[in-house]
Amino acid sequence: MPAARAVEPVARPNFHHMQNITISIRGGKPLRGNVAISGAKNATLPELAAVCLSAETIEFLNVPLVEDVKVMHAALGEIGAQGEIGDNSIRVAMPVLRSPLVSLQTARTTRASVLLLGPLLARHGYAKVSFPGGCPIGERKINFHLQGLERMGAEIHAEDEYIVARCRRLKGIEYDFPGKTVTGTENLLMAATLAEGTTVLGNCALEPEVTDLIDLLKEMGADISGSGSETIVVRGQTGLHGASHRVIPDRIEAGTYLIAGCFAGNDIHVLGVEPEHLGSLLEILRGMGADITVSAREFHIKGGKSLAPAEVTTSPYPGFPTDLQAQLTTLLTQASGVSRVRETIFNDRFHHAGELNRLGAEIKIEGDTAVIKGQARLRGAALKTTDLRASAALVLGGLIAEGKTIIQNSYQLFRGYENMPDKLQKLGADIKIIQG
Repeated sequence: MPAARAVEPVARPNFHHMQNITISIRGGKPLRGNVAISGAKNATLPELAAVCLSAETIEFLNVPLVEDVKVMHAALGEIGAQGEIGDNSIRVAMPVLRSPLVSLQTARTTRASVLLLGPLLARHGYAKVSFPGGCPIGERKINFHLQGLERMGAEIHAEDEYIVARCRRLKGIEYDFPGKTVTGTENLLMAATLAEGTTVLGNCALEPEVTDLIDLLKEMGADISGSGSETIVVRGQTGLHGASHRVIPDRIEAGTYLIAGCFAGNDIHVLGVEPEHLGSLLEILRGMGADITVSAREFHIKGGKSLAPAEVTTSPYPGFPTDLQAQLTTLLTQASGVSRVRETIFNDRFHHAGELNRLGAEIKIEGDTAVIKGQARLRGAALKTTDLRASAALVLGGLIAEGKTIIQNSYQLFRGYENMPDKLQKLGADIKIIQG
C-alpha cells in the first residue's frame, strides 16, 4: 500500500475551487503513443458505499482518484468512516456510524450518494440521504430503489430535501425491477446481503460494474448467486467482514480513448482494458471501417481511414452505452454521409450537440435522435459544458478543431476522467488547464 496522503476524518474536496476550471486546447495535433486506463468510477462508487455493510477495513486497489470518488469518500467520512487515500488506493472502515445524515452538498455533487441508502438501512436501520444530484441529463428515477427497500420492510418518507428511511431488520423479498436500473440493482443487492432470509431480484442490470460489486460483496462474505445474469439470489448474512478488492478498468474511459484514436492522423495504444466490456462500441467502430486491433488487455487504433456513417441506439448493457453517446457523436461529425444516434436511456442527453455546432458541426436533434451530417470542418470556439460525458465529447471536438478551443465549466470532466489533460498531453495534444 502506498504512503497515505490524508484522512481521519476524510477530507472534503474544494468544489468551488474545482468549478472555476477551464480547459484550453489548440487542435490539429496528432495523438500518438500509449494511454493507460484507470479503474472504473462507476464500479468504485457503489463499492465505497458497501463499506457501510461491515465494521472491518476494506482495501480498494486500482481506484480512480476522480472528483466523484473523492466526494463519495468525503460522504463516508461525514457518517463515521476512518481511512486513508494512497496513490490509486483507499483503505477505509466504518466501525461505528457517527451520523446517518448524508449532506445536501455531497448529494448535489454526485447522485451516487443514494447508494448509501441500502447499506445504511441494512446494517444500521436508519438513513437520511439528500435527493441525488450529479449531471443534469434528464430524469433519473430512484423510485425502483425506494419501492424495493419498502418491500423489504423499510419505512421511507421525504423530509424537505431528504429521503429518510427506517427499518428494524430488512427482510428478503422476491422483486422484479420494473425497468433496468444499475444503481437500483446495486442498492438492493447491498441491502439484501444483511437482510433476514433470501432475496431474489429479477430484471437486474447486467453492467460489468454490477458484477464487480458482487465480486466485492462475495469477498466480504456475502452469499450471492446469479452474478452476470438478470436473476440474482442473495441469502442474507448476520454480518460481513473486510476484504481487499481490485476495481475493474473503466470501460467508458477506455471507450473514449478508443474513439479518440479513430480520428485522422492518430495512432494510439489503449492499455489495461477489458475488451469484452466494449463489444458494442467495437462493433460500431469496425462497421464504420475503423482500424482497430484487439489483444488480451489492449486496443491499438490507427486513424486515417475514411469512416462510414453509423446508425446507433443506446441501450442497457450489453447494448451501446449512453455514457459513450456524446463522444461517438463527435467522431460521427467526421464520418462520411449522415449518421443517426438515438438516445433511449435518458430523455435530455444532447447538451453537447449545440456546443459541437459552435465548432462547426451540423447536428440536428429530432426528438430522441441526433442527426449528424458528416465531414464537418471544425474550428475552435468558446464552449461551456454541462455534464461529465459531454465534457469528453467537447474535448475530442477541440482536439480536431482548427485553432483554439476554450471549454468552461470543465470541472465536470474531472468528476469521471482521471488526469485526462495529462494523458492527452503525453499523447501529443496541446491542452492546458486554466484555473479561473
